[in-house]
Amino acid sequence: MSDQSAPKSLRTLFISDVHLGSKAAKTDFLLEFLRLHEAQTIVLVGDIIDGWRLKRSWYWPQECNDVVQKLLRKARKGTRVIYIPGNHDEFLRDFPGTHFGGIEVAERIIHETADGKKYLVLHGDEFDVVVRNARVLAYLGDWAYDAAIAINVVLAAVRRKLGMPYWSFSAWAKLQVKQAVNFIGEFQRVVADEARRNEVDGVICGHIHHAVMEDIDGIHYVNTGDWVESCTAVAEHHDGRLEMITWSQVQPGDATVKALPPPVATPFPVDQLGKKKAHAA
Repeated sequence: MSDQSAPKSLRTLFISDVHLGSKAAKTDFLLEFLRLHEAQTIVLVGDIIDGWRLKRSWYWPQECNDVVQKLLRKARKGTRVIYIPGNHDEFLRDFPGTHFGGIEVAERIIHETADGKKYLVLHGDEFDVVVRNARVLAYLGDWAYDAAIAINVVLAAVRRKLGMPYWSFSAWAKLQVKQAVNFIGEFQRVVADEARRNEVDGVICGHIHHAVMEDIDGIHYVNTGDWVESCTAVAEHHDGRLEMITWSQVQPGDATVKALPPPVATPFPVDQLGKKKAHAA
């Protein structure tokens, strides 16, 4: 980005897995990112609030309030903000179609691009066998993940003092474990299958903290990543280009942007089977 003073205008932003309430949430990066990007629509693709961690021990510093207030302020100023709950903020799944301070809650949406392509947008935890069928194991995995994140925090502080760029130990460790790599591949395949069943061109999801865009047997698979490890978001430009923005590779206020293929949008809710619902004004 050549001009950091003026916010960048976008059609749509997709953000997931912020985990507010977790000490690992990079609220400073996200606040800077939101300050420098304006979008007609912001889609929050689940796990924005970490209800699991808040149940274990309450942690809610002012920075968490700042992120919530920033999103509410954008909604008041005319940005359409859609919140698709994930497994960590599943308490919001009891309120589909509800508006909170101008933020809409939806189970999933279909996002239609400027060139007519349709994307299924959902968090993705319903396709995670561990989360669905072995909740105790999911919680145990969550604790192990917390340990990796704690190492992350220490390493990040050391690297920052040495003037080195941000690097995620937890993301690196995850990709060294064969089972984790196999899980990511299987997750991507079944989510792409769900998009195919809904007769759309692609899918945008979160959940596994693995930011990527790729073609899977004719389905454009997009994972928004997270704001715990990778600090990534998917941005849709007014001309229909879709980009994966990585915000943590340099100092806050700068950005590394990776350009990738098209989309653009007007979302509307769908039910669990992918059938269109009438959109409430």
